[in-house]
Amino acid sequence: MAKLQTLPVKTRRVSTHHPAASIAEYLRGRLLGQDHVLEAVAPYLDMFQAKLNPVGRPAGIFMLLGPTGTGKTRTAEVVAEALHGSDRHLLRVDCGEYQMDHEVAKLVGAPPGYLGHRETQAVLSQQRLDGVTSEYSRLSVVLFDEIEKAAPSMARILLGILDKGFLRTGDNNPVSFENSIVFLSSNLGAKEMAQISRQHMGFLQGSQRRKGDAAEEQAHHAKTHEAAMFAVRKQFSPEFMNRVDSFLTYRALDRETLDAILDQLLDKMQEHIDLRMGMETFSLVYTDRCRNFLLDCGCSPDSGARELKRVIQRHVLQPLATLVIQRHTPAGRQVQVDYVAEEGRTVFSLLR
Repeated sequence: MAKLQTLPVKTRRVSTHHPAASIAEYLRGRLLGQDHVLEAVAPYLDMFQAKLNPVGRPAGIFMLLGPTGTGKTRTAEVVAEALHGSDRHLLRVDCGEYQMDHEVAKLVGAPPGYLGHRETQAVLSQQRLDGVTSEYSRLSVVLFDEIEKAAPSMARILLGILDKGFLRTGDNNPVSFENSIVFLSSNLGAKEMAQISRQHMGFLQGSQRRKGDAAEEQAHHAKTHEAAMFAVRKQFSPEFMNRVDSFLTYRALDRETLDAILDQLLDKMQEHIDLRMGMETFSLVYTDRCRNFLLDCGCSPDSGARELKRVIQRHVLQPLATLVIQRHTPAGRQVQVDYVAEEGRTVFSLLR
């Protein structure tokens, strides 16, 4: 590989995680740009750890509202990491797969006597709930993703879960959600929230106010929250909404926050390389030019950081795989990742 001229770089630091003694301490900074969300969730986790959570209902029920790419799904993953040490300890129900009433039946399974009774296993079973717990915590994390896409019968099933923490499957087996924390994510009101955010940014650019003006920021968040709640009230009945502990509205991500999210994703990719390569591992460093390219391609006002993972895989991990196969990545060395605008691609070189 040809050596490139040395440019400003940021070195990736690999970090490991074990479930924290203080969940609030671990959550802080893990969901960047949305501290208010984790501050609302952490007390419910502390109550469960202290065995002071309510009896006969889930430990916490939260509806997560906001534009795509702002961290709603990531919230449930971060909580699973804090409790169990891995975001894989998460029972996720993609509500887009249950848009018809007959599909919703798969959640509880077919009752005896119906076709497919023995072949259809309930998605919401006690076995699956227990399967996402760990030796560190017996609290299971359940995410109903994009709840607004599900058929109306989904809400009827959820009423029993949210109110009594109880569900009976098609084969008459009981399922207890008392040792669960439930997240319901939704994009309801996202367009209205995005429009308010664009107006807000235009106001800040045309005024003498600082971007961090507390009063103006508070008023903006109140407007976006009300826009989201208006859409939620149109979609769900008061009976359903009264069972939710907290409605949490996510804020649009600024460039500084997106830059920090990029750091997290690059750290995670370095951990992946170290795990896969073993003794043959190497470390990646990135020029500012490359970082700006990844941010520009992977982030936007409309999609947030939704595409950032795919952009990193396409422009860093995939071409890097070719270099590994060709043995251009000596063990223990640093490989610099740069971006050449004239060629429209990332390029790699060994550092001294």
